[in-house]
Amino acid sequence: MKNNSSIRDYLKKATTCTSLLLLGASIGVGVNYLVNTPQLFARNTENTTLQERESLASGKLPTLADDGNSNFVSKVVREVGPAVVRINAQRTVTNQNSPAFNDPFFRQFFGNQIPQTPQEEIQQGTGSGFIISDDGKILTNAHVVEGATQVTVNLKDGRVLDGKVLGVDSLTDLAVIQVNGENLPVAQLGNSDNLVIGEWAIAIGNPLGLDNTVTTGIISATGRSSSQIGVGDKRLDFIQTDAAINPGNSGGPLLNVNGEVIAINTAIIKNAQGLGFAIPINRASEIAEKLITQGKVDHPYLGIAMVTLNEQTKQQLNQNEGFNLTNEEGVLIVKVVPNSPAAQAGLKSGDIIQSIEGEKMADPSQIQKKVESSQVGSDLTLNLQREKQSLKIPVTLGILPTTNQAQPQ
Repeated sequence: MKNNSSIRDYLKKATTCTSLLLLGASIGVGVNYLVNTPQLFARNTENTTLQERESLASGKLPTLADDGNSNFVSKVVREVGPAVVRINAQRTVTNQNSPAFNDPFFRQFFGNQIPQTPQEEIQQGTGSGFIISDDGKILTNAHVVEGATQVTVNLKDGRVLDGKVLGVDSLTDLAVIQVNGENLPVAQLGNSDNLVIGEWAIAIGNPLGLDNTVTTGIISATGRSSSQIGVGDKRLDFIQTDAAINPGNSGGPLLNVNGEVIAINTAIIKNAQGLGFAIPINRASEIAEKLITQGKVDHPYLGIAMVTLNEQTKQQLNQNEGFNLTNEEGVLIVKVVPNSPAAQAGLKSGDIIQSIEGEKMADPSQIQKKVESSQVGSDLTLNLQREKQSLKIPVTLGILPTTNQAQPQ
């Protein structure tokens, strides 16, 4: 009997220890889950109620319910989602027969039986946009509506409205559309100059034809130049995000936790995952205002092609172009466009731009930003090195010709 009593005591103690171990494991798993899912508790503590603060102070875990049983993403989508639209653009494209069919070799075999392709073809495309004013102005990407012969806009509430393109600016890939409707929801614009890398980002759009799709991520980087992401013909800096952006998201808003538009989703890098790019809303607002009032945007123009001077480019230029570059620093002018402001001011191929208005220049993107932030007709003083001479040359900026929009400056 004594042995049986000892065995029962041992089993009782073992059961108690096992229960404590299991309880400890459960707490560990729970804490690990909470630590690794911080998005469940991303909230603005400044706006929490007294009851919520007391709950947090007492050690009680907050729930997902932030407002009406929804988290902050759901709240943003509920408030802003109705202002996000699908844009349908129709283009008429003229087709021609392949030049090969006009070759006499083919003619001797086929004669007049050569197939004729339709002279005109209707192409359909879709993208996203968002309403920026209660009178029906919509901001989107230029490539969504450029060249469109017909534009319609689908609202989340089911309405389909005819759209009129007020203006397109290919250089910044922005466009404004006008629709006529009543009780239109409007997206509130934020401030893209105050973004912090790592803060939340919410994308809403119509990727791959899937309307009202929502994805989340963070701001991965700011100030990405157009050359860095492979669109050197644009005059923009981009915001980088890991929020999923796919074809059809173009023109849709990128939002912060307050539901304010901080950027316009516009670009993805082919074969890359987790890399999306958006146009900062402050820059987009400036362009949109000009498109609304003028129907176009006049961009300042210098008229040069240039490269950064580093050891690799120096070696290539010395070998292939006959330069004799050694310790020079700055940005090398490799071409001056005839009749451009640069040509009229006397700039030459081989000149090295060291500074503009006293600000040191180390790469072409800096010069591009300096020119773009200036006004058409204003003067910029360039500090140059020409062979062994140091020169100061003022250049009056002109208007970028539309036929040369791919020209960097």
